[in-house]
Order: sequence, then C-alpha cells, then structure tokens
Amino acid sequence: MKDLDFLTKLKNEKKLELLEPSESLAESYERKSRDCLISAKILMKNNLFENAIGEAYYSIYNSIQSLFFKCGIKCENHSASVLILKYIFQLDRLYSLSSKAKEERIDKQYYTITTQTNPATKESAQDLISIGEKFILEINDYKRNLKIKDINKIRGKFQEI
Repeated sequence: MKDLDFLTKLKNEKKLELLEPSESLAESYERKSRDCLISAKILMKNNLFENAIGEAYYSIYNSIQSLFFKCGIKCENHSASVLILKYIFQLDRLYSLSSKAKEERIDKQYYTITTQTNPATKESAQDLISIGEKFILEINDYKRNLKIKDINKIRGKFQEI
C-alpha cells in the first residue's frame, strides 16, 4: 500500500485534489498533448532522439492531464498521475504504457548517454512516439465514452484515498 500512502501524502499537501470538472482545461491539455507529439516527430527527424523521447512522454502526460481535468482531478506529480490511472481509473494497460514512457523520459532527460540504462536510438524514439500515438487515441476514446455517472464514480474513488 506504499502507492496509496504516497497518493494520500500528496492529497494532504494539496498537490492532488478534486476540482470542478473542466471541459475547457481538458481540451487545452489535449491540444498540448498533440503539440508534444508533433514536436517529438520533428525532433526525431532531426536525429535528436533523447529530446524526441521526452516530448513523446509529455504527449502521454498531457493526455493524462486532459482526462483528469475532464473528471475534475488536479495532480501536480508525474508519478502520482501514472498511479491514478491504475488505482482510480483502473486503466492497467495505460498505466503500464505511461509508466514505461516515464522511465524512458527520466533516463534520457536526467542522464548522459554513458550513464543511461538504454541510450536513445532512432528505434527507441520511434517506439515511444508510436506508444504516444496509441496512448492518445485510447485515452481520448475513453474520455469520449465517459458519462456523468462514470465521472462521479471516479470522483468517489478519489475521495477514498
């Protein structure tokens, strides 16, 4: 239950909280997500693979934020965002994809090539961009199918943390 303790701690610090659902914020984050994906592709074409991986990750992260604001959840922590997909939304596949993307982004953003777990390559950048594309489609489909009763249920689970 270490993960839930972490979420509770963030909730107590007001880094994780319920707000009114906001369609306009959800749309803004969806737009940011698309822009990051476009940026990742441009960076990859210019052989800036580490940066492409970072932007591909942010396309995923911003699409998560879009979902959260549609449901009225504010989350200021990347790790918590991923955990919420698992524990509150029960989107295990999206949890796994975003968790992998987060690890890749951290490895490429904070470490040099000589200390990275797996140095960035054209193939690894393309792989994360493909994951980002699929992730965005899947999360947008999920958002489109959310009903008010689903959002209320999600908000109820959030309050139980």
